[in-house]
Amino acid sequence: MIGAVLAAVPIICYYIKQGKRKQDMCDCCKSSVFIALLFFYAKGLRVVVYLVVVAHPDDEVLGAGATICKLVEEGHIVDVCILCSKAEARANRPDDNEMQEDLFASMNMLGVHDVYLGNFVDSQLNMSAHLKIVQFIEEALKRSSATRVITHHPSDLNNDHQITSLCCQEAARLSMRMTANVPHIELIAFMEVPSSTDWMLNHSIEAFLPNTFIEVGKKLILKKIEALGKYKNVMRPFPHPRSANVLEGLAAYRGGQSGCNYAEAFQVVFRREL
Repeated sequence: MIGAVLAAVPIICYYIKQGKRKQDMCDCCKSSVFIALLFFYAKGLRVVVYLVVVAHPDDEVLGAGATICKLVEEGHIVDVCILCSKAEARANRPDDNEMQEDLFASMNMLGVHDVYLGNFVDSQLNMSAHLKIVQFIEEALKRSSATRVITHHPSDLNNDHQITSLCCQEAARLSMRMTANVPHIELIAFMEVPSSTDWMLNHSIEAFLPNTFIEVGKKLILKKIEALGKYKNVMRPFPHPRSANVLEGLAAYRGGQSGCNYAEAFQVVFRREL
């Protein structure tokens, strides 16, 4: 419990600092993380750093919002890397400044530790240089020191999701380079994003096949829905896939598949045992 509280100090500082980028940690934050790590190791526990890599703000909540909450409550560190911060191609969405306000309000609710926000344009990742996208994700991996990565399934209907997934897979090889000086990746998992993963109609590509289910309970599902509601004009009325009813129903279904009390589903495609 003490370790979890100490690990939460950076999150609190992270959102109250003025005049600094939200992803820059102050010295007291770094010290608190260090103390929390010592506490967990002393207790025989291990703090794991996760990086959730997504194309757009809101994808991280749709795909893994309740799991992020659970990991943070358990004392782990979760960072989020979001490629697109420009919504020029989207109608009925807030401007860039409003979007960032929504983003950090949602991340605050989930307990996310750091956010790495790119400046790529929504719905136009296919027009961006592939290498630049990979390098941005690599930088997020370096700065976060993450050993476990969650990203989109490569067969999602949304083209930005497909590109993000492929670039993330490529960036994850960074630790294999002898000069990279970053932790080895232990796990890579794909998540499902309602209204995109479920619309994979090209059956020549392997569909999302979940093999890992994280039990989150109804409380965290409701918190996920509340965090998603921080984003303006994202939620839709039932029966849209981004409605509260469907999100709760999907979690109940995934829980039923795995004998859990509500769950989020993932497809683990790489695992490295220590």
